[in-house]
Amino acid sequence: MEHLAQAGAALLGETLRDWQALSGGDISSVLRITTGSGRRSVVKNGPAPRTEAAMLQCLAQAGAPTPQVRAASAETLVLNELRHDGGLDQRGWAELGQVLRTMHAHHGTRYGWHEDYAFGPVPVHNAEMRNWPDFWAECRLLPELDRISAGLSRRIEALAKDLPNRLPAAPPAALLHGDLWTGNVMAYRGGLCALIDPACYYGDGEVDLAMLQLFGRIGESFHESYGTLAPHADERRAIYQLWPAIVHLRLFGAGYRNMVDGLLTQARA
Repeated sequence: MEHLAQAGAALLGETLRDWQALSGGDISSVLRITTGSGRRSVVKNGPAPRTEAAMLQCLAQAGAPTPQVRAASAETLVLNELRHDGGLDQRGWAELGQVLRTMHAHHGTRYGWHEDYAFGPVPVHNAEMRNWPDFWAECRLLPELDRISAGLSRRIEALAKDLPNRLPAAPPAALLHGDLWTGNVMAYRGGLCALIDPACYYGDGEVDLAMLQLFGRIGESFHESYGTLAPHADERRAIYQLWPAIVHLRLFGAGYRNMVDGLLTQARA
């Protein structure tokens, strides 16, 4: 990882004084570097650092707090270091609700994104489409069927065919973070500090909320701050949680099979 640290310092036009590996990088390597000027920065690699940099800037323009992008190349992303500790308190959850409501008010003309992305070896297909159930089926649920068990694949394929009856055809094409679990929400003294590690695209804003609830509970003040969801949102949640569960199954193995199976059962598939 010293090569990554050196690359980060070089992008800043400085010499490397010191570096330290940081926790939390399940897919990418993440480091803290100190350069010759004494300034500290965060350096990471990933599937497409320049794309991630553009996504962070897009979120920032939409009103979300993000780390400042200091430099980016095809292999390396350098961000300013932020102070963070622990998780959100009720004030922080309210701040997150407000930020997401503002962010989701930034709409695209189509669902998807102008380029594909990836979670490590798992591709994220982002073909721009005008029909939301078609996008969720063709770009999220169906691409990985040949890489998981036949039993799960058949149930997912059947659900995908029924999505026109299960999802709205044309919800507002909201700007999504795209990988919004609590590990990508940074807090300081209980307040919201920044959103990190985006996988942005335009889609139903309920997708971000579903992901946020996949591995934990949302603070009550979040719901009050974000506002009322469209009718039957609870029925759609498992459908939206299914794709990140499939990604985890692909990335981390059979321990996530029960999660996929359970979400399919919740979705009546």
